[in-house]
Amino acid sequence: MSAKLIMNEVSRTFHDGDSELTVLNKLSLKVDEGELVAVMGPSGSGKSTFLSIAGALLSPTAGEVIIDGVPLFGMSELELAELRLSKIGFIFQSANLIPYLKVKEQLQLVAKLGHRSPAASSKRSLELLDRMGLRHRLSYYPDKLSGGEKQRVAIARAWMNKPALLFADEPTASLDASRGQDVVKMIADEVKAEGRAAVMVTHDERVLHLCDRVLYLRDGALKETQE
Repeated sequence: MSAKLIMNEVSRTFHDGDSELTVLNKLSLKVDEGELVAVMGPSGSGKSTFLSIAGALLSPTAGEVIIDGVPLFGMSELELAELRLSKIGFIFQSANLIPYLKVKEQLQLVAKLGHRSPAASSKRSLELLDRMGLRHRLSYYPDKLSGGEKQRVAIARAWMNKPALLFADEPTASLDASRGQDVVKMIADEVKAEGRAAVMVTHDERVLHLCDRVLYLRDGALKETQE
């Protein structure tokens, strides 16, 4: 079993005038293939900074990040952008669908940006929409979808380029309990089916039983217990 994400003693400080704020303090994490890891923590605990660094959107002040065997240190902005397209999928609190693209087009745009062939991307998009129970919605625009359907499209879009690693930021925040359970179960099922890995930041304790591990962000580091 290979590690899809390694964060080794990652720290991040921000400067505000003469003061220095340490948001992450020697945070370490390893997420293996087939794992869905939940990260919990109160507002202001550094979850957004953690996700940004883990997702190659922000550089750490110190420490090491390795995604699917690729160290991020020293990579150019262009190289990081290509890595995000090829190795990382993102799901956000709101689905963030493009309003003027139909469901299938949402997925095919990501494939095009990832330099996938049109034939392969068409096949892949139909497979994913089938698995998400959305085949009958492939020609719909986002404004014709329910909240749960939008999040399922977002999941399919995130898996489109077969990323090694998926990050989900409060994916159930705008959903009721039943739809939230469905969405996280779909993420967990895809992690297992595709041999990938996922990290989900959440406040939703109702979905924790669907995760392989639950970690708590406290004092700038990840702990196995809430206290």
